[in-house]
Amino acid sequence: MKKWLPIIAFLVLSLAVFGCGGGGDEHAEHASTDDHAGHSHGDDADHGHDHPAPASDASKTGTVIETMDAGGYTYVNVDCGDEKIWAAAPKCAVEVGSEVTIDTRMPMSDFHSETLDRTFAVVYFTGGFGGAEPAGHGGAMGGAANEHPTAEPAGDAEVSGIDRAPDGLTVAEVWADRDALAGRAVTVRGKVVKYNSGILGKNWIHVRDGSGSAGTNDLTITTDGFAQVGDVVTVTGKVAVNKDFGAGYKYDVIVEDAKVVKK
Repeated sequence: MKKWLPIIAFLVLSLAVFGCGGGGDEHAEHASTDDHAGHSHGDDADHGHDHPAPASDASKTGTVIETMDAGGYTYVNVDCGDEKIWAAAPKCAVEVGSEVTIDTRMPMSDFHSETLDRTFAVVYFTGGFGGAEPAGHGGAMGGAANEHPTAEPAGDAEVSGIDRAPDGLTVAEVWADRDALAGRAVTVRGKVVKYNSGILGKNWIHVRDGSGSAGTNDLTITTDGFAQVGDVVTVTGKVAVNKDFGAGYKYDVIVEDAKVVKK
């Protein structure tokens, strides 16, 4: 019996060390989080290609200790007590020493601003700094009228003679079936009626194909690609519904990270 005691003791010790589930689960959780952390999307006219880092809280409040303007944006360094964070919003008036609240739902990691020639570990892009006045017009998401992706449909545009893309959907069909299409890739052909570049690291395109009525005849696309108003393009991207970018900019349906090909 005595000769078995070392073996029994080893087995008991092994169960004690490896049988505790916390360590393995914690490691798996961190691995999952790290897989989703990524690289940035670029600001002002910069175009990064990283994924946003995950936001831990909905907002943070602190005191501005540094501020600078670049490329139509205002950057602030905020002391939140337990940490200092950087945030950026369309150019606005904000003073050192003022208290601001930062929406942390749009963090961009390893973000490089060519205008500032500086790389930030994390920048939180937001519509404004808790009451700071925008410099110019156009609302909380931008200074100039064309500096932000508008949630409103583009103005009236002449759209006719646009054929459906092979195996594609019309703008109206995407609107009608948006809930069923959420998370799925779709292809749509349409005419570019509005274009904004370099906003939150993406280019924003509105396309119409003559289908639908007011409110369902205009589809918003985000992309790394480029287009001009008047181009007929075929876009392929993933449908998202009820997408809220903050500051009142919410989309019932939007096609994200699309590939854009001119017809």
